[in-house]
Amino acid sequence: MATLTHHESATAEHLELSAKTRRTFVTIIVAGVILLVVGLILAAMGVGADHHAAEHGTGMGASAHHEEGSPIWLKRLFASLWLNNVYFVGISVIGTFFVALQYVAYAGWSVLIKRVNEALSAWLLPGGVIMLLVFLVGKHDLFHWTHEGIMDPKSPSYDAIISGKSGFLNQPFYLIRMIVYIGIWWFFSERLRKLSLEEDLNGGTAYFHKSINVAAVFLVLFAVSSSMSAWDWVMSIDTHWFSTMFGWYVFASWWVSGIAATTLIVIFLKQAGYMRFVNASHLHDLGKFMFGFSIFWTYVWFAQFMLIWYANLPEEAVYYNQRLGGFNDRYTGIFFFNLLINFAFPFLVLMTRDAKRQMIMLKIVSIAILIGHWSDFYLMIMPATLKADNGFIIEIGTAMIFLGSFLLLVTKRLSQASLVPVHHPFLDESVHHTT
Repeated sequence: MATLTHHESATAEHLELSAKTRRTFVTIIVAGVILLVVGLILAAMGVGADHHAAEHGTGMGASAHHEEGSPIWLKRLFASLWLNNVYFVGISVIGTFFVALQYVAYAGWSVLIKRVNEALSAWLLPGGVIMLLVFLVGKHDLFHWTHEGIMDPKSPSYDAIISGKSGFLNQPFYLIRMIVYIGIWWFFSERLRKLSLEEDLNGGTAYFHKSINVAAVFLVLFAVSSSMSAWDWVMSIDTHWFSTMFGWYVFASWWVSGIAATTLIVIFLKQAGYMRFVNASHLHDLGKFMFGFSIFWTYVWFAQFMLIWYANLPEEAVYYNQRLGGFNDRYTGIFFFNLLINFAFPFLVLMTRDAKRQMIMLKIVSIAILIGHWSDFYLMIMPATLKADNGFIIEIGTAMIFLGSFLLLVTKRLSQASLVPVHHPFLDESVHHTT
C-alpha cells in the first residue's frame, strides 16, 4: 500500500506555469534585445573598438586573415548567434544523453528527475534551424575555409593547408553533416520521450526495455556525432589548427553544463512546491556529477594545453598564443577566469558531502558553471572569428535572448506531462533513494 500511495501522489504533479513566470522569461528576452540593439549601435559607431590590437597578436593567423567584408557589428552578431546556439544545442542534447545513459546503466536513482532531462531537448529542433540559417548567411564571417578561391591553386587567396582539408571541409558535406547530427539527436530525443509518455499511459515494462534499446543505439551514434560536431562547429573556425582531444573537450564542457542546468531546474521546481519526492540524496548525486565532471573537464583542458605547450610546435601553439597574451591581452583575463570558475570554484565549494546536499550551494555552483562554460565557448570561438574586435554587450544580449527562449520551450515541455514518470519500473527505488 505504501508504494501505491507514493505512485498516486506522484501522478498529481503537473507543472502549472504561472503568468508571472512567463513574464519573467519574456522580460529576459526583451532585456536581451535592448542590450543587443545597444551593443550593435555602439559597435557600428566604433565605440570600444581596438582595430590596432590585432597587430600585437602572436602566431600564425593572428592578423593575417582579418578579412574585409561584413562590418564589425555584423561579424559580432553572427559570432554571438553561433556561440550561443552551439552552447544551448549542446545543453539540449545532453538532456537526452543523460536519459539514455541512465537507461543503459539500469539506474534507478534518477527516475524522479528524468522529465527535466527530457525537457532540455526541446531546444534541439529550433537550435538546428538557427544553426543552419546562421551558417548560410554568416559563414564567411565565421569560417575562413568558406572563402572563395581559398582551395583553388590558381587563386591569389589559395591556402595549401586548408586545401588539404577540402575533402572534409567543403560546404555541401558540411551542411549534410550538420543536418545529420541534429536529425539524429532530435529523432532519438523524440523517440525516448514518446516511449516515456506511452509508459505513463499504459504501464508495463515493455516501454522500459524498448527505451534501453533506443538509448543504446543513440549512445553509439552520439559518441561519434558529438565529437564530429565539435570539429565542425568549433574547431574548424581555427582552420589551420587541430587537436585530437578537442571532441572530448567540447563534450566535457557540454556535459557539465547540462548537469548544472538539470540541477538548477530541479532545485527551482522543488522550491516552487513540485518534485516532492526528490530528496537530499538525489541532490547529492547531482552534486557529485558536477564535482566529478568539473574535474574531468579540467583534466581534458590541462592535457590538451600541456601537450601543446610541451611540444611547442607553431601550428599547434598558435591557438594558445592568441588566447593567452595575443591580441594585446584581450583574452588573457577570460583564459584564467575559465580555470577559476570552471574548476577551482566548483572543486572547493562542492568538496564536502554536506555542500552537495544543500540547495543553496548547488544553486550557486550550477549558475557559476553555466556562466563559466558559456565563457569557455566564448574563448573557443571569438579569437578566431573576431580577432581583437571582440566585446560583450552584443554577446550577453544574444545570450539573454537565447536563455529566455530556451526557458520558455523547456518549461512548456515540462508542463505537458507529469513531472514524475509514474509507471517507470524503478520509480519506487528512486522515491526511496538514499546515499
